[in-house]
Amino acid sequence: MCYSAQVQAEFKQFQREFGAVMDLNEYVRTFWWERGKDPRRVKAPRAMVRELLEIGPPELQVNIREADAAEIDDLTREIFDQKRRVADGERALATKVTKKAENDVRIGTNKIKAAQRRLDTLKGVRSDGDSRIFPQVYCPVMVSEGGQRVVKPMRYQCRPAGKPASYDRQYPGTYNARRDNLEGFWRGQFGHTHGLILAQRFYEHVEVDGQDRVLEFVPRTGELMLIACLWSHWRDPRGVDPDLLSFAAVTDDPEPEVAAAGHDRTIINIKPEHVDAWLNPDPGNLQALYDIFDDKRHPFYEHREAA
Repeated sequence: MCYSAQVQAEFKQFQREFGAVMDLNEYVRTFWWERGKDPRRVKAPRAMVRELLEIGPPELQVNIREADAAEIDDLTREIFDQKRRVADGERALATKVTKKAENDVRIGTNKIKAAQRRLDTLKGVRSDGDSRIFPQVYCPVMVSEGGQRVVKPMRYQCRPAGKPASYDRQYPGTYNARRDNLEGFWRGQFGHTHGLILAQRFYEHVEVDGQDRVLEFVPRTGELMLIACLWSHWRDPRGVDPDLLSFAAVTDDPEPEVAAAGHDRTIINIKPEHVDAWLNPDPGNLQALYDIFDDKRHPFYEHREAA
């Protein structure tokens, strides 16, 4: 299963390559942050947020900067609190070794590192992780509406329309849609709501010498992968929770080199000439969609252990 990918997080690439337009209303709805109401922000690649700070509506740019400032304050306090926790633990260990003191030093140190990485990101430090997604993280997805290619922010982990919000916990693997189950579990989306994400590389957990490793797979050709996705617009029947746009990447049997590396699935990387046919499916002709899969691109996916 493709548990992570480095995606094209900026809208400008979709506009340049495919003539797509941005769903501004959906971007504003997704990224708008209300001070004092909910301290959480949607998780998204920093490259995606950074672009909104350049080309997003002025009011959204101001709102994102306010959210950044509030998060910076929270992280600064977190680092201060954890440094005090570590210092207290080290003083305790100097007198007597206890499990609590050891845990305080270990956990506090790890939290300081994590908070500092996030703080650096918010302050403008760039890294390869700025365009990486994991389950529950948002990224741009291209769909078709009225014959126009449109880019919308969606969460990576699909919650099918009509299902309870608890599906996220019941089925944590719904960030991938297996080809052999498209007419089963995914019948509400397959042939109806299709999308594409653009990615440079993908990551998989594999077992190497009895240990779990994360491998990074990259097309040897260097081409941008066009990953077939299914998506859904979930609405809360109670009208309490906000609407959710979410998606899953379609996976197939592994390419030979991926199988040799120890993984049993590979995302479906479709050919550019099939983009419109994929985005505008005919639910009465599912075979045409399987034909797109069978004619997918087969770049040799080179791999290495991820840092």
